[in-house]
Amino acid sequence: MSKVYMLVTVTKRPMKKRMLELYEKNDLKISFGIPANGTASSDMLDYFGLEDTEKLMIVSIATDSVWKKIKDSMENEFRIDAPGRGIAFIVPVSSVGGKKTLEFFTEGQDFRKEEESTMKNTLYELIVAIANHGHSEEVMDAARKKGAGGGTVIHAKGTGLEQAEKFLGFSIVDEKDLIFIVAKTEKKNDIMKSVMEDAGPGSETGAIVFSLPVTDTAGMRFPESEML
Repeated sequence: MSKVYMLVTVTKRPMKKRMLELYEKNDLKISFGIPANGTASSDMLDYFGLEDTEKLMIVSIATDSVWKKIKDSMENEFRIDAPGRGIAFIVPVSSVGGKKTLEFFTEGQDFRKEEESTMKNTLYELIVAIANHGHSEEVMDAARKKGAGGGTVIHAKGTGLEQAEKFLGFSIVDEKDLIFIVAKTEKKNDIMKSVMEDAGPGSETGAIVFSLPVTDTAGMRFPESEML
């Protein structure tokens, strides 16, 4: 069986082409690039030999076998451990909204589906929706119908999205909105289903969704009727 992870890589913006080529070589075709800025002090930048704080965050979905290959290439070919090259980490995916979406994310990867995973004692989940740019409110409207609170929207640009029509039945643009919603685990499935039905593939919003386990939170407030 294969496990599925969200792979996050943070590197210098000029390294985007080389990093995506490394992904492609290791069978990872779908990714989303997000411009970012580092927060290190000037002394820290000097110590590590960094020239600037303009970064690129690349978010992808990778199986465990693909991650092992990418990690090996990052360390041995890309030398990501050298100062200023960047970092990469993975977070387990607990569920994906629909078989076609899962096939789209893992296209070209050696993948065999296993049972949906849930970490023990996880009270919350991070729902990640990827929608066409400018349609985040449609996603949030659908999520709120099933008890979601607020969300955070990040603009991203996708690569490898020409495969969408093959798996999802329609083409999608590369300008995307990533919407992050923290919700109670017991409401996760209903929220994801609502997004898929009201704003999912085939709609103008074209949202696809997956979720990640959250081990702890601060600042989450719910009505008294929902409190334990």
